[in-house]
Amino acid sequence: MACFVVMLPLLLALVKAQVPHWGPCTEPATQPAFNLKQVFMGRWFEIAKLPARFEKGRCIESNFTLKVDGTAQVVSSEILKGELRKIGGTVIAEEPKNPAKLGIIFSHVLPYATYWILSTDYVNSALVYSCIDVLRLFHVDFAWILSRTRSLPASAITQAREVFTSNNIDVSHMVLSSQQGCDKDMDINPKAIKPKATTMFL
Repeated sequence: MACFVVMLPLLLALVKAQVPHWGPCTEPATQPAFNLKQVFMGRWFEIAKLPARFEKGRCIESNFTLKVDGTAQVVSSEILKGELRKIGGTVIAEEPKNPAKLGIIFSHVLPYATYWILSTDYVNSALVYSCIDVLRLFHVDFAWILSRTRSLPASAITQAREVFTSNNIDVSHMVLSSQQGCDKDMDINPKAIKPKATTMFL
């Protein structure tokens, strides 16, 4: 209980400005036979998302790489106020029997963040879901549509939204992410971001 009292302000900071829903987190279906270490590696661009307080920039992307020890790591980046900001984390299997249920650790102090792969064809797009559950009284959903390129056809975005909806995930507030003029801006000086209570992942 004492640990929860300490973590509660951090959780409330994370969910501030989000849209809460009553009850515990939903249990969506995830990608069958998901392959993280061989197929999911590489660069993914954020196409659309549920608004998240910890994502304020543009040109948001994540790059997954396989380390020599067999673990995976992710570096997420965004351009905010003219600066290229990056944060790195370690990818873990939340449930070994369900490899699509991942978690990402950005700090030894903060708990890992859930990162569930609901659907992906590995070469075009991926749908990612996360959720913060507060005492099973209410929860806050996070959802992302990712792509291997900086854009997706409108039909693909519509289909992706339908996948979330079919899993009882409310994406009525989902917004498109800005991926315009990113390549020419990526050569600006990067600024590393130390993990904070309000920093999670893409």
